[in-house]
Amino acid sequence: MAETLRSQRWTISKTLMWTGIVITLLFVLVALGAPLLQSWGWIQDPLMTLENPVHVPPSGKYWFGTSRQGYDVFSRTLFGARAAWQVVLLATAMSVVVGVPLGMVSGYLGGKLDRGLLFFMDTIYTLPVLLLAVTLAFILGKGVVNAAAALSIAYVPQYYRVVRNHTVSLKTELFVEAAQAMGASTWAVLSRYLFLNVVQSVPVLFTLNTADAVLILGGLGFLGLGLPDEVPEWGSSLRQALDALPTGIWWTALFPGLAITGMVTGLSLIGEGLNDLVNPLVRKEN
Repeated sequence: MAETLRSQRWTISKTLMWTGIVITLLFVLVALGAPLLQSWGWIQDPLMTLENPVHVPPSGKYWFGTSRQGYDVFSRTLFGARAAWQVVLLATAMSVVVGVPLGMVSGYLGGKLDRGLLFFMDTIYTLPVLLLAVTLAFILGKGVVNAAAALSIAYVPQYYRVVRNHTVSLKTELFVEAAQAMGASTWAVLSRYLFLNVVQSVPVLFTLNTADAVLILGGLGFLGLGLPDEVPEWGSSLRQALDALPTGIWWTALFPGLAITGMVTGLSLIGEGLNDLVNPLVRKEN
């Protein structure tokens, strides 16, 4: 009976993961295909304003309607996926590049370096992600790289803590001690014997952080601290739609909001599914 229940939960988990993959691939295709659709004349230029009437509801000509500025909401929503992927993938990649090596070196060498880094990372980790991102975005200014840097700093401690803890638990294993006894250098031990063993949870964390970064980027855009005004972005679209929402102009806020929700949902489902795949012991215990 227990085995049957575990099998059913695993089947549901795989189904949800594949659902998340389909949703995420859809947003990837949208991000990659938006410029092509514009070049073929199937969608409008997301920066074109004066040629369109304002606050036109969804129709055959304007599928998602138009905004107060005369933007085509459909075009802005599609190009918003492109901006979101650029920022969140760059942000999480920067976090991995910094957090994983620091975690491995800190956990393996220990001593004062480990204590100092652990204290510094824990200090950053205690700060709210949105507050830290807003502060850094305000200091760095608008831009894809600046927004990614503001987001990445908040996620570095997570990779550091996970990798550091795994490194500490594995550095006393027999295969590591055997490599040290044979004269392997610190670099050789870290790269050949520990790396693949300590990064197993990184893909899960990467996916979940990407989903979280989409929300934080939307918050930065809503506050006017994300990307430049000329870049189509879901958060800034929500900010521009806020004034018109009480008057019944619902479409300018609905579709960017649905886009954020859909992308976050897809990435979160993938992350939860990957967590079950890379942590089979936890799945069995549950």
